[in-house]
Amino acid sequence: MTMKLLKFGNGNAKLGTKIKTFSLPAGHSCPFAKDCLSKSDKDTGKITDGVHTEFRCFAASAEAVYTNTRLARWHNFELLRGLGAIDSAKLIQASIPKGTLYVRIHVSGDFFSQAYFDAWIIVAKSNPHILFYAYTKSIGYWINRQNDIPSNLVLTASIGGKLDLIAEINNLKTARVVYSVEEADALGLEIDHDDSHAMIGGKSFALLIHGTQPPSSKGAIAMKQMKKEGVKFSYSK
Repeated sequence: MTMKLLKFGNGNAKLGTKIKTFSLPAGHSCPFAKDCLSKSDKDTGKITDGVHTEFRCFAASAEAVYTNTRLARWHNFELLRGLGAIDSAKLIQASIPKGTLYVRIHVSGDFFSQAYFDAWIIVAKSNPHILFYAYTKSIGYWINRQNDIPSNLVLTASIGGKLDLIAEINNLKTARVVYSVEEADALGLEIDHDDSHAMIGGKSFALLIHGTQPPSSKGAIAMKQMKKEGVKFSYSK
């Protein structure tokens, strides 16, 4: 019987086509999301925001619009849920496209369990020629394995989750969403437009708000203003 493989994607205008991407359903696989918690219904695509949502997850918005994208992410999630670290690693390894040199883990989704996080460590160690990188709010899983993470697995703590304090206490590299260039400047953070900050180095940085936001929300107003000012904050497929 042929093994069902996971689905990887190609980078977009922001990431570049040389980067392979891997995703899970936004929100449904994000146990520690808070400020950006949004979920697209598996069947209908309807968006539901969390109780504490301050801005809508761009990935959930994409899943609401693109059915094939949503189904591909659920395909991956359903194959991985319930597997231990070793079996997850074997499945990921078998699914990585040949010739891959860069992998962004989770354009959508996050590390949903310690076993799943550990699986990516195993995969990274088995593929030292590939650079793997990820934003994550599952900071506890990271700290639990802090001394076991290979140099080719680059992690960035995504601020706006339930475990922000752990990132601060452990002085982790962070990324935070801002609503303007001026806000990033006030925080002393460079804005990452192409994931280069996420892929290389240990310096914290900012990301401009992007994705489809609810009408009249703070995010929608901020994006309207940036568009008026000619600030680049979103990227095509």
